[in-house]
Amino acid sequence: MKKSTAFFTEDEKNKIEKTVHAVECCTIGEVAVMIVDSSDEYREATMLGGIFLSALAAFALAEMLFDASITFFIPLCILLFFPFKMLFTLIPKLKISFIGRIRKEEAVRQRAVRAFFEKGLYKTKANTGVLFFLSLLERKVWVLADKGIYEKIDQETLNGFAQTVSQGVKDNRAGEALCTAIKGAGDLLAKHFPIVHGDTDELSNKIMTE
Repeated sequence: MKKSTAFFTEDEKNKIEKTVHAVECCTIGEVAVMIVDSSDEYREATMLGGIFLSALAAFALAEMLFDASITFFIPLCILLFFPFKMLFTLIPKLKISFIGRIRKEEAVRQRAVRAFFEKGLYKTKANTGVLFFLSLLERKVWVLADKGIYEKIDQETLNGFAQTVSQGVKDNRAGEALCTAIKGAGDLLAKHFPIVHGDTDELSNKIMTE
């Protein structure tokens, strides 16, 4: 089972979905939540991790068994690289130490943009879709909005809501923090994009996973 599927408890999922519904009762804005295990495969981190650990293990073995002979060190590196590379593939969390901060932030941003279009958030009538995107491996959150929202609310403001959720993830209260951020965004949406007669719920309130 993917971690994203089980990240929130059923109670938390219900509270989040009810919060989204309550917000959308006061605005033409459409709020969606998506959570993924990771935003990228980070293949370079898998390679670097495999090389680093295989070199360490090869050095230790060569030191203990072959008097640190370079003749044995290099073949051991090559031999040990493949199981260590597989280890990083099976346990993605190991990659984190080999991924730079900017690389993680850009990967999450790009994945959020991709999700925005793949899930059809750009199709709302007034271009008022807002996506709360959580990526677990990186422990990063990105809040992305459609062009209609950006006419009234800037990205810096949305980043504040993302920071609220990010801190909640770090403090093991992600569900509560997400509800708080959604309510905060909802207040702004209600102010700038109030509900109008005939407005319909254009996006599902269910948490999306992948």
